[in-house]
Amino acid sequence: MILVAIGANLAADGYNSPLATCQAAVSALEDMADIDVVAVSRWYESEPVPASDQPWFVNGVLQLETDLDPKALMAGLHRLEASFGRVRRTPNEARPLDLDILDYDGLVEPGDTETGAPTLPHPRMAERAFVLMPLRDLLHEAGATDWRHPTTGQGIGGLIAMLPSPGPGIRQAGEG
Repeated sequence: MILVAIGANLAADGYNSPLATCQAAVSALEDMADIDVVAVSRWYESEPVPASDQPWFVNGVLQLETDLDPKALMAGLHRLEASFGRVRRTPNEARPLDLDILDYDGLVEPGDTETGAPTLPHPRMAERAFVLMPLRDLLHEAGATDWRHPTTGQGIGGLIAMLPSPGPGIRQAGEG
C-alpha cells in the first residue's frame, strides 16, 4: 500500500482555495500515466504545525499504485508541487501544495537528500493529527484496518491515541 499525504494552505494560481488546489492536484495525479490513484480520504482543515500566523491547511491522504520506485515517485511528486507553484525556500512555510510519501509498501529506508530518496516511512507521520485522521478514514474505506506503521508496528487507532491532547486544531473540511 502506497500512501501519500497531500496538503496546502495557499491557493495555487488559477484556483480559489487550498481545497480546490488539492483536488486539482489529485486530478493531475490521475492523469499521470505511471500513477493510479486508488483512493482519496476525506479532507481536513488543520492549524499550521509548528504554530504560526499562516492560514490553516487543507490535508488529505491518497492511496496510490505505481511501478515507480520511491525515489522516482518522490521526484514526480516534487514536479507536480512545482507545477502548482511550490517553491522550496524555508521549512514549514506557507505553500500551495505539499505531497509526502507516508508509507511505500511497508519499506523502511533512511532516505538520502543528495539523491532525493525519501525517508520511509515518513519520519513525522505518527506525530501529526492532520496525517493520521485522514489516514484512518482512508484505511477504513479501503477495508485496510490491519495496516500497521512500518517501524512501530502500531495500528492507526494506537497512533491516534498517542497524539498529544490538546493538540493543534483539526476538523473535517467544511465544518467551520
